[in-house]
Amino acid sequence: MCGSLIMRVRFRVSALLLVCCLVMRVIFACFGTALFPWWRLASKGLVTLQATLASVIPVAVWDIALAAGIALAVVLLVRCGKRRDALLRWLSWVCLVASTMVALFAFWALNHYAPPLAHDIGLEVRTYTTDELADATCFYLERAAKAAPLVSRDEDGNLAHQDFYELARVAGSSYRELSGSHEVFRGPQVPVKALLLWGEPLLYSGHTGIFWAPTGESGVPLNCPDADMPFIMCHEAAHRLGIADEGEANFAAFLACDASSDERLAYSGYYNAFSYCFGALYGVDPDRAVNMVNEEAEGELGQGVYLLFIDRAAAHERYDSYKGPFQDVGTAVNDTYLKSFGESSGVRSYGLVVDYLIAWHEAAL
Repeated sequence: MCGSLIMRVRFRVSALLLVCCLVMRVIFACFGTALFPWWRLASKGLVTLQATLASVIPVAVWDIALAAGIALAVVLLVRCGKRRDALLRWLSWVCLVASTMVALFAFWALNHYAPPLAHDIGLEVRTYTTDELADATCFYLERAAKAAPLVSRDEDGNLAHQDFYELARVAGSSYRELSGSHEVFRGPQVPVKALLLWGEPLLYSGHTGIFWAPTGESGVPLNCPDADMPFIMCHEAAHRLGIADEGEANFAAFLACDASSDERLAYSGYYNAFSYCFGALYGVDPDRAVNMVNEEAEGELGQGVYLLFIDRAAAHERYDSYKGPFQDVGTAVNDTYLKSFGESSGVRSYGLVVDYLIAWHEAAL
């Protein structure tokens, strides 16, 4: 009798947690702006505690725990056999654990309703002309070309492979410099985590990193392209700071890389900034984009441009090796998630960083 009562309690708590998540989402969708910045501070405080506790090991706790949890659930399900009472107890535990994870994730995900990052850092963002986009693209191309020869390379010009865990430590603390100027960048400075078990499946799904809110861990697969790795790490670290929007996390990653004294981060930041702007310019005026690159390649920065495009080719080759049907599924899931929290453009929001990059370039002039 007592066991049956406890089982019903688990089901009710699970249902209550899910209902609370739905209610909070509705409240934030209607009144989200009025609930910041204190909500971001609250979620950041929880994430800081979680990330600090999880930082005792260099690999993602959830990466191992999730696999172990699934294996344990399967074993226990098999042991239940056809006994109805045992199956219900098993299901009550699964529902409780799953709903708790969802609630912890939703607590952080409500940061999607925060005011724009531009507001927090005093950056004016507007719509831009093709000429302004081209100017910014040229600027980031030149910066990336200057930085390209400064990072370690082999005799063929390929980027030297870096120690993941050392780079994860540098990237994890990359917002320390920015935190002195803007409150939004204050938060945990612990290393980014390696994804040992789920990293490869993540890449096959078309994703290069993940922030796991229930444990406060920013995780990155070991096999991301070398040129992208520092930027990706900083992007996932930005999510720990309550910067939930994907485009804004990309821009935050650029700022962290730019502020870093580490040549690997500096190059990765400008490499990605150029890639985003070049992609946008190529989409509206491909001839202008190509001619710009050709002109720079023939100038004094030619060697840097050459190295930059070696890195782009290597990155494309790496990503192409993971292409497959699972990417369509992964993209669809991510698109649905982003739209459910107010990012109406879905996965296209990854390109919105271009407006921020143009605004930053103009502010620096």
